Amino acid sequence: MTSVLRLHVEQQFHAELEAIRAVDRRPRPENWHLSPWGVCTYLLGGTLDNGFEVSAKYIGQRRLMEIAVATLTTDRALLLYGVPGTAKSWVSEHLAAAICGDSTLVVQGTAGTSEEAMRYGWNYAQLLAKGPSREAIVESPLMRAMSRGKLCRIEELTRIPADVQDTLITVLSEKHLPIAELNEEVQAVRGFNVIATANNRDKGVNELSSALKRRFNTVILPTPATMEEEVTIVEKRVADLGKALQLPAEINALAEIKRVVTIFRELRSGVTLDGKDKVKSPSATLSTAEAISVMNSGISLALHFGNGQLEAADIASGLLGAIVKDPVQDALIWREYLETVVKERDGWKDIYRACREMS
Repeated sequence: MTSVLRLHVEQQFHAELEAIRAVDRRPRPENWHLSPWGVCTYLLGGTLDNGFEVSAKYIGQRRLMEIAVATLTTDRALLLYGVPGTAKSWVSEHLAAAICGDSTLVVQGTAGTSEEAMRYGWNYAQLLAKGPSREAIVESPLMRAMSRGKLCRIEELTRIPADVQDTLITVLSEKHLPIAELNEEVQAVRGFNVIATANNRDKGVNELSSALKRRFNTVILPTPATMEEEVTIVEKRVADLGKALQLPAEINALAEIKRVVTIFRELRSGVTLDGKDKVKSPSATLSTAEAISVMNSGISLALHFGNGQLEAADIASGLLGAIVKDPVQDALIWREYLETVVKERDGWKDIYRACREMS
């Protein structure tokens, strides 16, 4: 049997979802698999009454998750907003898995997303053979979510053209989707709602209209507040992804994670962690997600082309690729940071040399 590269989260964390469901006696909205308390417990982790340990999916402010879950119990849609790499898609996927047991009803927003992808399309063979009919309709994920009382996830909402975005207004306000060709409509079943994600850093961003903004309750997901919090996130995600990609657990990974996170936080904030020196910030977002990518790439290099132990040389190329997006301006900022900060830091001579060689 062929193993898939990545299971849906409702499959990957099936045991945890079932364990919470077994002890969850709190009131739950119609068609929800778990109560709001159960959803937050699944997202934030904890120990159940029966001793079962639930892993944390989101490491951050509990109140943000409570607001997000509470929003989905109302008739307001949820917009997860923040800079790239702040776990917006990760949170939306886990919310859908915990609430309706299905995270696969997704519209991926791009500059080319059409109105048919948001509403419905047509099977042209059926259309030519029988004319307009319900059998000839190709349902979008949004239409399927409405008719089944599930959550629809819309990724990168602000990448979608403004006229296509506004097709959501009727759905979110009236809770029905007109099918003009058949003089019919699809009415939303209880449990239906929308979780959208968006950021304002990508090129090609389309601002939401005021009418559409009013249909969403916005929760801003921040970058990790502390060094320790970000290290914990990177360590956990590197371990999880390493298992999925069959990469070995690296005993030296934590030390390198701390160095990568330190570099990212200093360049992101424009000041060293001790507050003594100011540094210039590159154009890259340097998100937690990129730190995870740098670490996974380094572990893979160490396994396949090194001695099996993670070293500074293994993460140098990943650092360069993550930080230097503009080959002129970012390269100057990176070299200046290497010479003024990395070179002078105790115990960092190896990463300085490795990065200098790559640069």
